[in-house]
Amino acid sequence: MNSLNFINPFGVSEDPGSYVGDFYTDNFAKGAGEGTLILNLGPQHPSTHGVLRVIVELEGEYVVRAEPVLGYLHRMHEKMAEVKTPWQYIPNMGRVDYLHPIAWNWAQVGACERLAGIEVPERAEYLRVVSCELNRISSHLMWWGAFVMDLGGVTPILYAFEEREKINDILQIVTGSRLTMSYFRFGGVSADVDDRFVRLTKEFVPYLRERLKMYKALVTDNVILRRRLEGVGPMDADLCRRHGATGPILRAAGLKRDTRTDAPYGVYHKFQYNVPTGPSDDCLGRYMLRLAEIEASLDIVEQAMGSLPPGPVRIDKAPKAGWKLPAGETYFAVEGARGQVGVHLVSDGGKNHYRVKLRAPGFSNLSLFAEAARGVLLADAIAILGSLDLVIPEVDR
Repeated sequence: MNSLNFINPFGVSEDPGSYVGDFYTDNFAKGAGEGTLILNLGPQHPSTHGVLRVIVELEGEYVVRAEPVLGYLHRMHEKMAEVKTPWQYIPNMGRVDYLHPIAWNWAQVGACERLAGIEVPERAEYLRVVSCELNRISSHLMWWGAFVMDLGGVTPILYAFEEREKINDILQIVTGSRLTMSYFRFGGVSADVDDRFVRLTKEFVPYLRERLKMYKALVTDNVILRRRLEGVGPMDADLCRRHGATGPILRAAGLKRDTRTDAPYGVYHKFQYNVPTGPSDDCLGRYMLRLAEIEASLDIVEQAMGSLPPGPVRIDKAPKAGWKLPAGETYFAVEGARGQVGVHLVSDGGKNHYRVKLRAPGFSNLSLFAEAARGVLLADAIAILGSLDLVIPEVDR
C-alpha cells in the first residue's frame, strides 16, 4: 500500500489505523507521484520561525512541490480595527510585526494623519526616522543571527542579540518597551529624547560599524557559508514582480525600489543614503543586501541625530482619546524591514474605523517560496525560507 495513505498532519504514521485526516495534506497528496514522500514542516519547527506550516513532497532529498499553509496564528487584526477607535488600535501594530513594530506604528498613524490632514512637527519627523531606522537595524540583526543558525552556525545569534540589546536600551528610553513598541502618536511622537538617548545613539553608530567588520571576517567571508548560499534559491526580477515581492528580496533581484525614495514620507528626502541593490538574487545576495541596508540605516541615523532640529514633538491641538476620523478613504505606505508596509483605511466618520486593510510584505514574499524551492535539496529549501526573513504574525495577521 502507498505510504501516502498513512500520513497525518503531524508526520508519517506506521499504523494505518492511526491515520488522522487533514484537508491540506489529503489534497496535496492527491497529486503526489509514485515513490515520493509527503512531509510536514511545521507548524511547530524552528526553521519556520513561527507557527508556519509547509507541506513538501520529496523525492529522496529533493523538493518536488512545496505549499505554505497559513491560519495557525490568525488573530483578526483587520477585524479588530472595526471595533476599535484609532487611538485603541495603535498598540495592535506592534503585535503584527514584533521585529519592526515602529514601521507598522508609522503606517497606521500616518494613514490617520493623511486622512485628517494633520501636519507633524519637524523635530517629531526626525525622531520618527531615527527610531524607525534603529528598529530596522535591530530587525536585520535578528534575521542575520537566526538565518545563520538555520544553517548550523550558533555563535552569530549571540552577537546579534548583544547589539539588539543595545538598541533596545536606546528605544526603551522613549517607548518604554523592548519588543512591541508603540512610539508614534497622531501629530507626533509620545515623548522627546533626552541627553542619554542622544549620547547612546551617537555612540552606537560607530560601534556597530566596527562590529560589522568583525561579522564580515567571522561569517560573511567564511567559505562554508558562501558555498552553502551561492546559487541557492535564485529569485529574479520577473519572479518578484509576479508575486508582488518588495523590500530586500526585490532589491537583491536588482530592482531599486524603496518606499522611502519612491514615495517619500517623513523627512527621508533630507538625508543622503544608499539604497543597495544586488549583488545577486540568490540566498547569498539577500544576505549581503541586508547587511548593506544596516550600513545605510546607520548613515541615516547619524545624519538625523547630527541635524536634529529644536521644537515640539507633537502638535499643540493633538487628537484626544475620543477623536473621530473624518469620513473618507486613504492609503499610507512605509518601508519596513521586510518590504512595503501599507495601511488602507476607510472611515465613515464614526468613532471606529469602518474598514482597515493591512498590506503585509511577508505575505507576498512568502508566495515566492513554492516556486523557488522546486527542485532543490530540502536543506536548501530551509535556507531559502530563512532568506525571506518571515515574521509569521505579520504573514498570518
